[in-house]
Amino acid sequence: MVPQPSILEEEKHNWAFFEQLPDYDRREAKVTTIKGSMLLKPLFEFSGACSGCGETPYIKLASQLFGDRMLVANATGCSSIYGGNLPTTPWAKNDDGRGPAWNNSLFEDNAEFGLGMRLALDKQRQFAGELLEEFRDGLGDTLVNDLLSADESDEAGIYQQRQRVAELKIRLASIDNVRARTLESVVDNLCKRSVWIIGGDGWAYDIGYGGLDHVLASGENVNILVLDTEVYSNTGGQTSKATPRGAVAKFSAAGKRTGKKDLARIAMSYENVYVAHVAYSAKDTQTLHAFLEAEAYEGPSLIIAYSPCIAHGIELEDNHQQQDLAVKSGHWPLLRFDPRRADKGRNPLHLDSKSPSIPYRDFAASEGRFNMLWRSHPQEAEELLAAAQQEVSERYHRYQQLAGLDWENDSGDEPGFTDQIANQTADQTKKARQDD
Repeated sequence: MVPQPSILEEEKHNWAFFEQLPDYDRREAKVTTIKGSMLLKPLFEFSGACSGCGETPYIKLASQLFGDRMLVANATGCSSIYGGNLPTTPWAKNDDGRGPAWNNSLFEDNAEFGLGMRLALDKQRQFAGELLEEFRDGLGDTLVNDLLSADESDEAGIYQQRQRVAELKIRLASIDNVRARTLESVVDNLCKRSVWIIGGDGWAYDIGYGGLDHVLASGENVNILVLDTEVYSNTGGQTSKATPRGAVAKFSAAGKRTGKKDLARIAMSYENVYVAHVAYSAKDTQTLHAFLEAEAYEGPSLIIAYSPCIAHGIELEDNHQQQDLAVKSGHWPLLRFDPRRADKGRNPLHLDSKSPSIPYRDFAASEGRFNMLWRSHPQEAEELLAAAQQEVSERYHRYQQLAGLDWENDSGDEPGFTDQIANQTADQTKKARQDD
């Protein structure tokens, strides 16, 4: 132990130096790799969440990949508390002044709230395009056509479009016209925006499920991130429809008698919704690819992220171990359902985890929410454990059957969607360098 003041003063200088380091050029990063994506600056920092929280790494990843163009609709819950604990906030901006636009909505209407953001953005972009056409003669066909037909599928394309918008603003400033001022007010909507609807399982599985289902059915381009702690974490650990069979929680003191709602399979039934089940510690590259694929999909996307919580009766320093056990036991199968594969005659469902390799008992025995029932009601605990084992085995088998269905062109030799992203990014980055 040493006196704090001298150390604090030194670390202030170190921090100031660290803050001045330039950000990595997003066009150069290989975002389809873990190392490359981690070079991107997080725009979600220093939250007030529990140390070891299973939710925050997913939000931090989304902020790295898409934060400079994100609009976030956040359902009330843990993520809204540590996300909006004013007067400070973990949401940040980059050196260019860009960052996520964040807002909080109630449980029951957060999905609709986020959908409203998407519809408003699309209308504003349409309006900006219509105004832009009015100035075609003065601005020239090249600039107008490039602005209206820009390919923003990767960082290089997004950068180029922002450069065009910056040029447009300069040109508009010299035009003394009311319509030019109106176009200036909406011109930034010509750049890509990424709408994220974020909340916990209490929102997505329970109170806000009606709205979630409505948004999935809408076909609109929104990204939904469900931080699944399998319990109402923020309000003290009440049972939700995501709570697994046999778990002890408030309102299920003798263990939950029914199984966990399979939200992924419900969403897949729409067939035009991108769906992913992820657990970053069990398979980090699968999580990264799911986020990239979901955001690139021009339609509704649903990512259900396994998020260990202190309410599970674990030490959160064991967060990563628990994710691994959940996947190996079959409790949390990893999968991606991509409708774009079906459009190419390939099976849209891909299982990213192997068949259960350890007994469900090994996973359940490691968490207080399950093993406390063995101490209080051992007979009931054994009955529920047997039912849960059968449930996870059957669920994985059903997914395995769906993933194994024959499709027209399912030869397996076509590159995956994230491989296509990587190839396209490399090509456009090379072109951007030549243009520079």
